[in-house]
Amino acid sequence: MTAESRSIPQLVKDMSEQTRRLVRDEMRIAEAELKEGGKRAGIGAGLGGFAAVIAFLGGGALVAAAVLALALVLPGWAAAVIVGAVLFAAAGLFALAGKKQVQSAAPTETADEMRKDVDLMRGHSHA
Repeated sequence: MTAESRSIPQLVKDMSEQTRRLVRDEMRIAEAELKEGGKRAGIGAGLGGFAAVIAFLGGGALVAAAVLALALVLPGWAAAVIVGAVLFAAAGLFALAGKKQVQSAAPTETADEMRKDVDLMRGHSHA
């Protein structure tokens, strides 16, 4: 049956079926792409985790080297205490910087606007 010989309702029905089929096919393609992307993301996360472990071990080796280097001029226990104190001080500075970043990320303007909206709904207004 040619397009000219089909009725308008039949053409609309055919178009509807083709649209459904197209959407289903696109969903299957998207699902396959997401599965492949998920596999790649999982592999990438695993490799990133392995890299973090290796970096942690490398950092430990550098800390040991720092202690051993200081132990050439100080007793071993003093060298270890100094290196540990420096590391704790660095950790504290990074923690403070991180805390400051987190606090500045809070949506203060949104919170203020929400308070104003609640007050307005209650019948109060802040001028």
